[in-house]
Amino acid sequence: MKIIIAGATGTIGSKITEDLESDHEVIKVGSNSGDIHADITDSESIENLFEEVDSFDALVSATGVGHFGPISDMKEEDFRVGLNSKLMGQINLVLIGQKYINPNGSFTLVSGILSEDPVFASSNLAAVNGAVNSFVKAASMELQNGVRINAISPGVVEDSPEFFGAFPGHKPVAMEDVVRGFRKSVLGNINGEVVKVY
Repeated sequence: MKIIIAGATGTIGSKITEDLESDHEVIKVGSNSGDIHADITDSESIENLFEEVDSFDALVSATGVGHFGPISDMKEEDFRVGLNSKLMGQINLVLIGQKYINPNGSFTLVSGILSEDPVFASSNLAAVNGAVNSFVKAASMELQNGVRINAISPGVVEDSPEFFGAFPGHKPVAMEDVVRGFRKSVLGNINGEVVKVY
């Protein structure tokens, strides 16, 4: 399979890449690293990415940022960080990518536990993760030619100890379990599902 991995050099993306690249043609995409550079907040950059790659079998997104901070200090531009990056960035990977994906291909997006179990100062990411999940469920009914779409929703991962303090009482999830969730979406037959890893 020809698989595009957006965020391929990140904490989660690097592990997904390591898991898939031995058996598949993996194209690593990052904002400043990888085989191809692309800015997911810029639809023209995404279009250029797909024009360069041409047809593909699967796209995995392990990318997108949001604003972490209390709503008492939050401004509209802060909230738009998550809307422009983790939400619209991933949605645009699908909206534009559907023109290039091969029949029976798949999209796998990333959301996160904050949609269901938010912590203090997480309102932006909680809203964005919930929106990603809802988009996946609805889009799964409309994508054509057998194309599937799912979201992986991980908890705070064991490889990110710098975030443990922001998630009091949360048990860090094993990276191998997160990778297994992505593998289930890419290589399995599920569609329209939010795969929870926490």
